[in-house]
Amino acid sequence: MKRLWSLLLAAALLAGCSQAKPKKQEAVYLNITAQEAKEIMDSREGYVILDVRTQEEFDQGHIPGAILIPDYEIEARAQKELTDKDQLILVYCRSGRRSKLAAQALVKLGYTNIREFGGIIDWPYEVE
Repeated sequence: MKRLWSLLLAAALLAGCSQAKPKKQEAVYLNITAQEAKEIMDSREGYVILDVRTQEEFDQGHIPGAILIPDYEIEARAQKELTDKDQLILVYCRSGRRSKLAAQALVKLGYTNIREFGGIIDWPYEVE
């Protein structure tokens, strides 16, 4: 009798486990260094460099190839201008605060491949 109860308990546990839905992994962005961002830019294709500063800041100097969507316009413009939600997007601002907020906003909008690398003030490479 004990053995029967043990088997029934084991079967119930297995049935319960098989019906449990796996938790969906929450999307997140990754922080990377300026050096890691530069290595991506030098070795890969198909990424976007996203500057989230103001137009005035962008005009004073930006990373070559960057597109501008100010952080306060991410929610309104991202889905029109960044159409591939799985594309690698490298995000920066002046010091790193706005790029973190923009990266969080992009993740909330469903973007899955976001790398935030801080501010242009720490960028030791070419700007235009």
